[in-house]
Amino acid sequence: MPVVIAVSSALSALFLVLALVLPSINSPTVPFGVRVPAQRTDDPTVLRQTRIYRSRVLVSGIVAAVIGVVIYSVTGAMWLLPLSVLVLVGLWYGCFFLANHEIRAAKAAGGWYEGLHQGIAVDTELRTDPPRFPWLWLAPALIVTVATVVIGVISYPSMPEVLAVHYGAHGVPNRLAAKSVGTAFSLVFVQVGVTALLVGIAAAIFGSSRPDIDPARPVGSARWHRQYMSLGAKALLALVAMIDVGMLGSSLLMWTGTVTAWAPLVVVVPILAGVVVAVVVLARNNRARDAGEQVTGLTHRDDDKYWPGGLFYINREDHALLVPRRFGLGWTLNLGNPRTAMLLAGVVALIALLATLRFGG
Repeated sequence: MPVVIAVSSALSALFLVLALVLPSINSPTVPFGVRVPAQRTDDPTVLRQTRIYRSRVLVSGIVAAVIGVVIYSVTGAMWLLPLSVLVLVGLWYGCFFLANHEIRAAKAAGGWYEGLHQGIAVDTELRTDPPRFPWLWLAPALIVTVATVVIGVISYPSMPEVLAVHYGAHGVPNRLAAKSVGTAFSLVFVQVGVTALLVGIAAAIFGSSRPDIDPARPVGSARWHRQYMSLGAKALLALVAMIDVGMLGSSLLMWTGTVTAWAPLVVVVPILAGVVVAVVVLARNNRARDAGEQVTGLTHRDDDKYWPGGLFYINREDHALLVPRRFGLGWTLNLGNPRTAMLLAGVVALIALLATLRFGG
């Protein structure tokens, strides 16, 4: 089985499993991105849409995978397999939007928030006694990056005059470039750029995110949010280290002129392992535990107007850069914050710079 088929199959399986289990690990008061009162979490509409969503995701996922493999076997076009993964993600979110629409309609028709006391809760200690950023977890990524630089500097004189800067699906180089500092150390630049970007995101989780504290159980909810912040940052920093390991392995292949059918796995295996571990860790801790705290009698305010489709958050009055995702793991950007546009522009500029450095030769 070609490596690309194995990798694409693994990614498809990961996304499919994640899509199927998300309704069970997300907050029950935001089913499919719709804010509902706690007493409506087991409403027949919510339960029915959850079953329908899972059926749609399972069927569409299997169909997309089969079609992708069949078309690949006929055409031999490798890019079709990664494309099938993207199609699966698109179908996943299509099923999500259908469920979101039905629950919103039932909520509006049934007046689910009528007569309820809505409120918000704030953890003031996030400013007076903020949790500590796990700087120690950044050490592995820095060590791997520094090791890559040192090995590259030492090996540069003995590197081939023509370097393979890209490998095909079978491990055969399909793009060559003359040796230069820009081409030889292009993956080091990727390491530095990716590390800086993801560390910045991890830091933003601590400094520019807003917790979604449950006003019905504010103490336990605030405690869980602090723990989840720390866990999310650690998972992200561990993923950075695994990405850097993949970049180190790919650099060694380029610097030594090694040609092997398993070349793609040198990059894919560490990154895929890091993604799987991060997803599992976050998924296991994605919902606040009920610690027996006395209920206050308040419920979350109905803020669906800031969540078009239940997936995107747009609130110009909210100064937070990141907010907890309603459907999925981790956080999402506040698209109403001007800093979001600056961040996205910076990411695009970084990608363009790295592409220029890597393929300019």
